[in-house]
Amino acid sequence: MTTPLLSVRDLRTHIPTPRGLVRAVEGVSFDLERGRTLGLVGESGSGKSMLVRSLIGITPARAERSGEIRMDGEDLLRLSRAGLRRYLGRRVAMVFQDPMTSLNPVVRIGRQLTEGPVRHLGMNRRRAEERALELLRQVGIPEPERRLRQYPHQLSGGMRQRVMIAIALACEPELLIADEATTALDVTVQKQILDLLSHLQRERGMAMIMVSHDLGVVAGRTDEVAVMYGGRLVEQATTTALFDAPRHRYTRALLDAIPRMDHPRGTPLRTIEGSPPDLTRTGPGCPFAPRCAARVDACVTTEPQLVREDGGHTHACLVPVGGPRRTATAVRGAGT
Repeated sequence: MTTPLLSVRDLRTHIPTPRGLVRAVEGVSFDLERGRTLGLVGESGSGKSMLVRSLIGITPARAERSGEIRMDGEDLLRLSRAGLRRYLGRRVAMVFQDPMTSLNPVVRIGRQLTEGPVRHLGMNRRRAEERALELLRQVGIPEPERRLRQYPHQLSGGMRQRVMIAIALACEPELLIADEATTALDVTVQKQILDLLSHLQRERGMAMIMVSHDLGVVAGRTDEVAVMYGGRLVEQATTTALFDAPRHRYTRALLDAIPRMDHPRGTPLRTIEGSPPDLTRTGPGCPFAPRCAARVDACVTTEPQLVREDGGHTHACLVPVGGPRRTATAVRGAGT
């Protein structure tokens, strides 16, 4: 059995605030193999972005992380700042959701593209500039020589996001994290960026975590999908299995909320009643219980444990879609 590139066990990120302790990430565990793509989905506020930021140590200063984040067997949580810098950019890279605030507005594109190769790969300035031109061509930016001399505000939103992807790929990372990378883009540009990410991932054999609140974005572009709610991982399965036979009631509700082209005109859109939970006021029971039409008394008093079914499909639901299955077994090390 091969060792996964990334192995996360019982990861918790708690943030002290005047209102109380925010349990932003609560006992999350998963593995990611080399060359595979994991989709991470859930509503805004479910903990997706905080989870991926916890993986690379860019959480708020007061945040307290615990658990294990192993990459090739080395626990990133135990590394010093200097040790972590060996990974960030070089082996792990991230594409953020808003390139206008992620790119430095007063530094030219060329300087921002060459910084990584110079620092991590030891390239001289001339070789780094050649590498920058090559990367801009790979991500489909026209007139790359001119773009190197421009500032971020002189580019369109789609071009800025392509620059962010080029920066992330500059040092040939083994793991690419795309955090809502297409949120601020129109539908046409969104598809172009998603197609580009998928193409580059296959071409380079990278592992990738694709974060999105839109299940339609991860469909057909990921190998597995993990669903988050209230800072917890509530379901994980292959993409096909999750779309064909979701087990958690929250996943079912997310799928039902997707607009359908085959519905008659005027059909009301499905919504999920209520709001995501206040992460400073977590208590016993399933965090989705207040919004779940299928809840039973036990859902309010008993925290559901992650169980694994045939095929590796895991979920944490006391009243799963389709009913209980006898083959289900408890998942160890899942932070439950």
